[in-house]
Amino acid sequence: MIKAFQEGELNHDVVIVVRFQGPSANGMPELHKLTPSLGVLQDKGFNVALVTDGRMSGASGKIPAAIHVTPEAAKGGPLASVRDGDIITLDAAKGELSIDLTPEDFAARKAVPFKPDSSVLGFGRDLFGLFRKGCTSAEEGAASFGVVSDTTAV
Repeated sequence: MIKAFQEGELNHDVVIVVRFQGPSANGMPELHKLTPSLGVLQDKGFNVALVTDGRMSGASGKIPAAIHVTPEAAKGGPLASVRDGDIITLDAAKGELSIDLTPEDFAARKAVPFKPDSSVLGFGRDLFGLFRKGCTSAEEGAASFGVVSDTTAV
């Protein structure tokens, strides 16, 4: 997204989808670094929003955002089936996130599998892999300790 912004490709209304940022995929890094670019687009009069299975702190500012989308894309959640060019609507007032596809067409899509960037392998990725593999969803607190099953924590 930042590269597209820097190259002037984001000169229109846009919903940015950042998948594979949830606890099982990328450990939920802070994504607030995306908001300055989105703020510039917003200041130019464009409608912008951010949708992610990751997290953002209170530093997200004025950008409408749907965060912690679950199940996360790495576990086959809905963001794994979103494609460039899809029409996505985020209605913050109603608390609704939707895609302009029939449920049947969306369900027929093959989910993009999570494949970590090989350049980050070895930088703690291997060490913390066990935690990512067994953690609960963001909705359930992304807990790594006391996990009884994929969906239950003690």
